[in-house]
Amino acid sequence: MNSVYMRKISKFMENAGIEKGVVYKNEKGWEQLSIIISKSEPSKIFIMVDENTNVHCLKYLFIKIKWAISPEIITIPTGEEFKNIATCVDVWELLSEKGADRNCLLINLGGGVVTDLGGFVASTFMRGISFINIPTSLLAMVDASVGGKNGVDLGHKKNQIGVINLPEMVLLDVEFLKTLPHEHQISGLAEMLKHGLIHSKEYWQRIKNVDITNKEEFEKLIWDSIEIKKEIVAKDPLEKDLRKTLNYGHTLGHAIESYFLEKSSKTNLLHGEAVAVGLILATYISKEIFNFPNETLNDVTKSIFNYFPKQSFTQKDIAEIINLLAFDKKNRNGKVLFVLLKDVGRHKSNCEVSNELIYSAFEYYKNF
Repeated sequence: MNSVYMRKISKFMENAGIEKGVVYKNEKGWEQLSIIISKSEPSKIFIMVDENTNVHCLKYLFIKIKWAISPEIITIPTGEEFKNIATCVDVWELLSEKGADRNCLLINLGGGVVTDLGGFVASTFMRGISFINIPTSLLAMVDASVGGKNGVDLGHKKNQIGVINLPEMVLLDVEFLKTLPHEHQISGLAEMLKHGLIHSKEYWQRIKNVDITNKEEFEKLIWDSIEIKKEIVAKDPLEKDLRKTLNYGHTLGHAIESYFLEKSSKTNLLHGEAVAVGLILATYISKEIFNFPNETLNDVTKSIFNYFPKQSFTQKDIAEIINLLAFDKKNRNGKVLFVLLKDVGRHKSNCEVSNELIYSAFEYYKNF
């Protein structure tokens, strides 16, 4: 933190009573972004987008902000397959070629790939430059926007390389959701369903039947989902215990997502599509180990299938997915550890699960 600019922006935010990593919404967010840019006076401003947000979101950003200095645009390819060190190298080299120094500011405008990768690039370039995240997908809004996790995949293994480092701020504007294809809106819904399962029966009941076309209701649920994650992260920022509950459904979900990315014979799954499978599997396993109520398990499964189509898995697929569990970040001493539930809102971390039970969970998923 010996950069003059990083000290300057930190001092400004401290004097203004602004906490790093705070999520600001809609017009309040645009006002806050303008203030931070104006008062902190970065040497250069870079905006990182992918091919989609370059077309659909960048123009809106330029309508909302009047720039004292013209930003440089850095575009990366679209897709999870480009969330890797090779893309980071390309961005680091572009920053260097364009004269970036430790007093510059990187604004990440995009979904989870852009904000995860952009935050990692900023956290490591010249040992750290300031960055701001503007999530444009529902998934990034309710998941990647909170908690300061930044990182990239290692091959097809999800989020193996990364750091925890908060952006100066997060700007969330639901207008960006209008740019999303339907399947990407639904993908983000998987994380909201997860928040319902780990948080409370009240939120689960509200989110399981959400009408995403009801803008007012849906926006309120988005903010409630963000508040659930903020509350958990505030209590356990370094993921020692409670924050692990945010991984519910993700142990198998990430392995499934990685497997589908790895196999050319498979159509890639969106993150939420893979997590949706993982949520059903984890809830079945919770019933078998902790007597999670069977009636609620059926409700969870039915609710998820209302939004997400059933995927097909052969015995060979399942075996290879199980092998990928070895790379899960929650593992300890070579043991694969799951987050499970005793009931909605009652969680248990660091649970060992047998391969036999995982096969049974896939059988339940297949036959429901």
